[in-house]
Amino acid sequence: MHMKQQNRDKLLTIEEVAEILRVSTRSVNRYIESRRLKASKIGWWRIKQSDVDRFLEENSNIRKKRR
Repeated sequence: MHMKQQNRDKLLTIEEVAEILRVSTRSVNRYIESRRLKASKIGWWRIKQSDVDRFLEENSNIRKKRR
Protein backbone atom coordinates (compact mmCIF):
# COMPACT_ATOMS: atom_id res chain seq x y z
CA MET A 1 0.00 0.00 0.00
CA HIS A 2 1.36 3.43 -0.88
CA MET A 3 2.10 5.96 1.86
CA LYS A 4 -0.51 8.38 0.49
CA GLN A 5 -3.19 5.67 0.63
CA GLN A 6 -2.13 4.73 4.18
CA ASN A 7 -2.60 8.35 5.29
CA ARG A 8 -6.06 8.50 3.70
CA ASP A 9 -7.08 5.32 5.54
CA LYS A 10 -5.72 6.49 8.90
CA LEU A 11 -8.41 6.29 11.56
CA LEU A 12 -9.08 9.57 13.34
CA THR A 13 -10.79 10.36 16.63
CA ILE A 14 -13.79 12.67 16.88
CA GLU A 15 -11.50 15.27 18.46
CA GLU A 16 -9.05 15.09 15.53
CA VAL A 17 -11.88 15.39 13.01
CA ALA A 18 -13.35 18.36 14.90
CA GLU A 19 -9.97 20.09 14.70
CA ILE A 20 -9.66 19.39 10.94
CA LEU A 21 -13.21 20.61 10.25
CA ARG A 22 -12.90 23.50 12.73
CA VAL A 23 -16.15 22.52 14.42
CA SER A 24 -17.07 21.22 17.87
CA THR A 25 -16.95 17.54 18.76
CA ARG A 26 -20.71 17.77 19.20
CA SER A 27 -21.03 18.81 15.53
CA VAL A 28 -18.91 15.83 14.46
CA ASN A 29 -21.19 13.54 16.49
CA ARG A 30 -24.23 15.07 14.76
CA TYR A 31 -22.64 14.49 11.33
CA ILE A 32 -22.08 10.85 12.29
CA GLU A 33 -25.58 10.39 13.73
CA SER A 34 -27.18 11.91 10.61
CA ARG A 35 -24.92 9.70 8.44
CA ARG A 36 -23.40 12.70 6.69
CA LEU A 37 -19.99 11.48 7.86
CA LYS A 38 -19.10 7.78 7.77
CA ALA A 39 -17.61 6.39 10.97
CA SER A 40 -16.90 3.07 12.64
CA LYS A 41 -17.30 2.33 16.31
CA ILE A 42 -14.14 0.57 17.46
CA GLY A 43 -14.43 1.11 21.20
CA TRP A 44 -14.89 4.79 20.40
CA TRP A 45 -15.95 6.34 17.10
CA ARG A 46 -13.20 6.37 14.45
CA ILE A 47 -13.34 8.13 11.09
CA LYS A 48 -11.13 7.40 8.07
CA GLN A 49 -9.12 10.35 6.79
CA SER A 50 -10.48 9.60 3.30
CA ASP A 51 -14.05 9.96 4.61
CA VAL A 52 -13.15 13.31 6.22
CA ASP A 53 -11.65 14.44 2.90
CA ARG A 54 -14.81 13.38 1.05
CA PHE A 55 -17.00 15.12 3.65
CA LEU A 56 -15.00 18.34 3.20
CA GLU A 57 -15.38 18.18 -0.58
CA GLU A 58 -19.13 17.67 -0.31
CA ASN A 59 -19.53 20.34 2.40
CA SER A 60 -17.03 23.00 1.40
CA ASN A 61 -18.80 25.62 3.53
CA ILE A 62 -17.92 23.77 6.79
CA ARG A 63 -14.32 25.04 6.99
CA LYS A 64 -15.45 28.62 6.49
CA LYS A 65 -17.38 28.54 9.77
CA ARG A 66 -15.73 29.09 13.13
CA ARG A 67 -16.52 27.30 16.38
